[in-house]
Amino acid sequence: MSIKVYKPTTPARRKTSVIIRDNLDKVKPQKKLLLAKKKRAGRNSSGKITVRHQGGGEKRKIRIVDFFGDKFDIPAKVQFIEYDPNRNAQIALLVYADGEKRYVLAPVELKAGDRVISSKKNFQLKVGNRFPLSLIPPGTLVHNVELEPGKGGKLARSAGNNVVLMVVEGKYAQLKMPSGEVRLVPKECLASIGQVSNPEFRSIRWGKAGRMRHRNIRPTVRGKAMNPVDHPHGGGEGSNPIGLKKGPKNIYGKKAFGIKTRRAHKVSDKLIIKRRKRRK
Repeated sequence: MSIKVYKPTTPARRKTSVIIRDNLDKVKPQKKLLLAKKKRAGRNSSGKITVRHQGGGEKRKIRIVDFFGDKFDIPAKVQFIEYDPNRNAQIALLVYADGEKRYVLAPVELKAGDRVISSKKNFQLKVGNRFPLSLIPPGTLVHNVELEPGKGGKLARSAGNNVVLMVVEGKYAQLKMPSGEVRLVPKECLASIGQVSNPEFRSIRWGKAGRMRHRNIRPTVRGKAMNPVDHPHGGGEGSNPIGLKKGPKNIYGKKAFGIKTRRAHKVSDKLIIKRRKRRK
């Protein structure tokens, strides 16, 4: 895949780019692997907005993606590499030897016609294969990693993401996250080999508000542009700072930007060897 940058023929085209998906198969998704997706526009069951800046968007159907990979020692053939409107990575349609079909996250370099397998004993270093961390050699890039055995992949599922397996010692394997955090995970947890597809996604320049509306994202108004009754940053004549506050706050008056949201004394704190790098 590649990035296409438009010429600034109109104000909307200026600084706009798109991904050329020339490696995807133009096929209809499997009906048995689809679910209807209702539009909620950030509202809960009572109709109240609980998540702001959501609404509109293109009509979509959910693809049922297999994050478990628990069909062991049965080889599967990659039939198609498809587009998924609900995630920024691509998905691969696997056809197993017994005839069953499943969608999985497609890693980089996986293409139609390749064969993959999940196993707990027979290791093969090949992109797309899924094994316990205890069988994978150190230094390998993995994705869709489980945090607890049998609970399904939770780590490194977004476009271009990967986790580096550093070492396996005792009951745990050391993983280095994209954030720089190093943590312990039980060595029985499953992981897929390779990096998640579509790493160019982060390079897209959306260019205009209309494209964001297609993605179900509504406009975000700055707090400084509001009135004092609407936001802690509001009010003042002309362009003003946020006043005598110690730091920025959200619309509900709580601290924002850089505040730690992780619960103190969390049980899994003992599994974190090195904290994530702080953004500058």
